[in-house]
Amino acid sequence: MKKKIFLGLFAAIHICGLSIFTSCSKNNDEKMLGVDTTNRVDNYSDMDNLVESLPFSELQGISVGNAQDNDAQTGVTVFFFPEASMASAVVLGGGPASREVPLLDPQRNTQPLNALVFSGGSAYGLAASDGVVTCLEEHGYGYNTGYGLLTIVCQSCIFDLSYGKSNIRPDREMGYKACQNAIASNSPLSGNVGAGTGATVGKPGGMATAQKSGIGYAAARLGQLEVGVAVVVNALGDIFQDGVKIAGMTTIDRKGFVSAEQAVLKNQYSDLIAGNTTIAAVFTNAHLSVADLQKVANMASTGMARSIRPVFTMADGDTVYAISLSGGMILSDVNTVGVLASLVMEKAIADAILASKIADEEYLHNI
Repeated sequence: MKKKIFLGLFAAIHICGLSIFTSCSKNNDEKMLGVDTTNRVDNYSDMDNLVESLPFSELQGISVGNAQDNDAQTGVTVFFFPEASMASAVVLGGGPASREVPLLDPQRNTQPLNALVFSGGSAYGLAASDGVVTCLEEHGYGYNTGYGLLTIVCQSCIFDLSYGKSNIRPDREMGYKACQNAIASNSPLSGNVGAGTGATVGKPGGMATAQKSGIGYAAARLGQLEVGVAVVVNALGDIFQDGVKIAGMTTIDRKGFVSAEQAVLKNQYSDLIAGNTTIAAVFTNAHLSVADLQKVANMASTGMARSIRPVFTMADGDTVYAISLSGGMILSDVNTVGVLASLVMEKAIADAILASKIADEEYLHNI
């Protein structure tokens, strides 16, 4: 009898301990150390009190241009840097389609970027950068080698061939047009525009149970530090905002949601190559080294992990860039920039979803 009572008490303590251990031990340790917990920041609402929301268009040193084929449902977004800017990147998914990304590794002879290109079309869409390079050269942008201007342009593509017309993809002309638009004016438009035109999410069950997504933007200011994020959300997984699912895999009748994570766990998927990859870029006025920028990109990806489930799969080509905008001389700790970038990433992902909602009839017509 005593043995049973002991085991029961042990089980109760063990179960309770799982839920209260962290808070109890932390509070006790802090009391012992004399830590003042009055102004503790423990949640996102408190974070919002520290950070000021900022219109993305107010970021200095960047101009955004778009071009798309609304009939084919694909497009290009160009992030143009009037003064070339240092950058780095991390590739987290298993199937990226990209141009010149290895150049951004801290171990390489990294040169400042003249432009970053996001597009649809998967590997076919890489042709868009040819038009961007030509456009920038014509306008006198690039590194003077002594034999001509060498423009540094990186690109990442999403797989959107399963939405709209798969035989029409971003090409040289579309890239050139998006670049011209970026040079002419700054248009960071959210939703079904540019590279977000053909973006979709929640695809373990195929396109019939997926939903529309797009491109999203968000920016924030912490003191003098500014961080902005642009993201094209084209994920295999579901999308969450503050823990609540806002888009993703649906039931067959499209009247409710199904968990993409559970579908993958149960091996209940039809074709994982049906069109995935989330690509994002962090822009900051902080003066950071290439190695620090790579760390910021890595830290920013945690915002993806909180918002997209599952994420970074072998069926995604998830990639995050980080750019220190030229002229940005704000001195800031890399950890501060990375944490802020991860929070802004969540806001940008939600913006991509909320700005791209369309009627089911329109969506189904395009698959």
